[in-house]
Amino acid sequence: MDMILVRVRKGVASAFWKLSPWKLVREDKPVEGPRILLGAPHTSNFDFVLMLGIAWDARMNIHWLGKKELFKGIAGPIMRGLGGIPVDRKNAAGVVEEVVERAREDARFLLVVTPEGTRSGKGWRSGFYRIAMGADLPVTLGFADGSTKSAGLGPTIRLTGDVSSDMDRIREFYADKTGVRPEYRTEPRMRDESALKF
Repeated sequence: MDMILVRVRKGVASAFWKLSPWKLVREDKPVEGPRILLGAPHTSNFDFVLMLGIAWDARMNIHWLGKKELFKGIAGPIMRGLGGIPVDRKNAAGVVEEVVERAREDARFLLVVTPEGTRSGKGWRSGFYRIAMGADLPVTLGFADGSTKSAGLGPTIRLTGDVSSDMDRIREFYADKTGVRPEYRTEPRMRDESALKF
């Protein structure tokens, strides 16, 4: 990424965290190489602003998945410039394969995934798990916690293929994280958790 752009983003992030009532929680030990960043609990569109602030502060070149409708017209170049990858939800199977391929080709690939839809109440989607296992990527637990007005990056874990055990670890971390709007928080539990095999 262009170093001037990196510096500009860092400056914007610094200003945001100074002016925001939210507190930034940085990684204890920054992780090198490609990975997945979970953004949870996903309870508000403001989560996107927080995640950009987190990523730009850490000088990360993030990518994220968005429905293809967000990339129409003038919004397209802006969304792509912010790291967006358009997704055709009617072809969800191809999404995982495409992201796995991108991760294999780029040693600095960082994908932000919100495993639960905003206000969906239907549980977490398994895409992040499939991508992490398929591309052998570690998973960093990013968070927003309205109860403490803090947001940032928690531990980075390696998934084992034992879905229930891995999700128990994830549930433990997010147990006290409320999200921006606690009333929309859902339990970190995949709809097809017991059926997933790796």
